[in-house]
Amino acid sequence: MSTLSRAASGAEPILLPPTGPAASFRRISALVRRYMYLLRSSGVRLVELIYWPFLQMLTWGFLQKYLAGTTSPLAQGAGVLIGSVLLWDILFRSKIGFSTTFIEEMWSRNLGNLLTSPLRPYELVAALSLWSVIRLGVSMVPVAIAAYFLFGFNLLGLGLPLAAFFAVLVLTSWSLGLISAGVILRYGLGAEELAWSLAFVLLPLCCVYYPVSVLPGWLQVIALSLPPTHVFEGMRSILLHHTFDPKELWWALSLNAVYLFAGYLTFSRFLASARVNGTLLRLSE
Repeated sequence: MSTLSRAASGAEPILLPPTGPAASFRRISALVRRYMYLLRSSGVRLVELIYWPFLQMLTWGFLQKYLAGTTSPLAQGAGVLIGSVLLWDILFRSKIGFSTTFIEEMWSRNLGNLLTSPLRPYELVAALSLWSVIRLGVSMVPVAIAAYFLFGFNLLGLGLPLAAFFAVLVLTSWSLGLISAGVILRYGLGAEELAWSLAFVLLPLCCVYYPVSVLPGWLQVIALSLPPTHVFEGMRSILLHHTFDPKELWWALSLNAVYLFAGYLTFSRFLASARVNGTLLRLSE
């Protein structure tokens, strides 16, 4: 029965949610504004965003300063330590921003409300991804400035490749965040530890602080299948040899496309399962 005939018969017309790119953008921006209001209303949240990356930068920065003042062969590579820490924090903080925001929706029992509203799942993912980048900027910009004034390390000294490295690491963090969110949807809040631990599983394999060549041959194959490995290899090449290999970047972007697809597929499958089984509104440990 059409809306007109329903209205003529006295029945209440059915109002469908607005569709199209403009409506989708409004829903995404509304969700991001909600997260901004939450951050603005809590000074503790804001301090926490800066505290841990700043503490880590100080620890590795002083170690770099010590190594640079010795005659050890390590002194030559000491300058890459802060660079490695800052780039790793881009990946880790973006991943944490995505995952913790999703988990907070579950803690507040608001996830079911969001997903029964006109908000589409891909719009939720887009809002979480955008918010993770905003959180990343809030946490990393002050730390990068402090690294310059305290230790003379200029992250912008990496030049144009820095933008590419940033994009690769953020894309990787989104794929990890999607996988974490999907697993939490499937197994409940008992699996929330995965939100923090998944990135650390990759830490030794991504060769953040050492080159791929130090790994056993069979492990090098696994390491090179991870996008961040190519970022850290590229960073060391720039800082130590003043050369940039674009092949590393293309490998990283290609691998990211695969992982992003796998991450979104995992999230979509587990979300559909939660809806069918009726567990979306009663997620718990």
